[in-house]
Amino acid sequence: ADSTKSVSIMRFTALLIVFFCINFSFSQATYKTLDSNILGRNCSLKILLPRGYKDNIEKTYPLILVLDGDYLFEPFSGAVDYLSYWDEIPEAIVVGIRHGKNRSADFMISEQNSLPIETGGRFFEFVSNELVGFLNKNYRLSGFNIIAGHGDSANFINYYLLRNKSVFNAYISVSPKFAPNMVEYLSEVIEKTEEDFYYVLGKAEDDQVSISENTEKLFMAFNNRSYNKFLKITPTNTSYYTAAPSVAPQALNYIFKQYKPISKEEYKTEILTLTTSPVQYLKDKYEGILNIYGVKKRVLLNDIKAVAAAIGKTDKFEDYEALSKVVKKNYPETVLGTYYLAKYYEEKGEPKKAMRTYMSGFDLSPFGGVDSDLLMEKAEAIKIDFGY
Repeated sequence: ADSTKSVSIMRFTALLIVFFCINFSFSQATYKTLDSNILGRNCSLKILLPRGYKDNIEKTYPLILVLDGDYLFEPFSGAVDYLSYWDEIPEAIVVGIRHGKNRSADFMISEQNSLPIETGGRFFEFVSNELVGFLNKNYRLSGFNIIAGHGDSANFINYYLLRNKSVFNAYISVSPKFAPNMVEYLSEVIEKTEEDFYYVLGKAEDDQVSISENTEKLFMAFNNRSYNKFLKITPTNTSYYTAAPSVAPQALNYIFKQYKPISKEEYKTEILTLTTSPVQYLKDKYEGILNIYGVKKRVLLNDIKAVAAAIGKTDKFEDYEALSKVVKKNYPETVLGTYYLAKYYEEKGEPKKAMRTYMSGFDLSPFGGVDSDLLMEKAEAIKIDFGY
């Protein structure tokens, strides 16, 4: 009996091991070495691909490039894996550069003008001219690129913003150790640039005095221009070494804010106050997700329901027809598009057309709390009321 019990325990343990391997293998980071002509040496990369990367060969993903990947990779890759699992942000490819003993050389800058020189200049060119090109060639990138850094590397990411037509669309700077002229350089860029970019400035509550002073100066520069894609984050009870795990998810949430489902606040303050069609608002939201992030996202049921509720509250019943087209495009096999089209005819004063439309959806799949039984009830009610 004891031997049988031992065998059972061993089998159960083996099954657990297999289970965990299957469930977590999709989000494990891999290591890659890139032989760089510009650096004249190998560069070590740590890469996290989305869980379903191999399954959907048509899908493209934003890039999050993390300098100081030796230790900063995990806060960002963990935040991306978690938030994208809940569809709060899109799935993304996270790449960390592991500097090792080359860290000081990679971030070398001039004492005269604070700009990259020698090995620092070569590293700057490597990232923008070689590494990003390599990643574009070998991975399915959407064209929306984020770069993140901490301390010295948080200072370094700004040099890409200083260059015209940067390869990056968003910058996450955690407790930056700004070079002497950096705040002035950035202030000029903020004042003059016509490029559209996101900038998240994170500092610890208990940061170094010089970091706090410089981040406040930069914060004022953004505020003076009223730049609306800038966020300052100061997590409580954090030091220079502990701020990154708090900054990373908040920064990503901010940069990908348009990707998020319609919230209660958005519904109340924006959708219900519209003078135009809420369905057009919905279309614009998802076109924006594609245009900004390069990500094609199917319209969420949450967002469809929010727009439908707004139509009901504002009595803009003609919008049900437009909403039905959106639903049928995204969920053609379900009854919901037919339901909204029938409601349109019903509110328009065409009961016979509404009844026939309700009846036409009997063989479609239930979705969003609507099924064939509800359609039949609606059709029967019209039939009784109007004697058809």
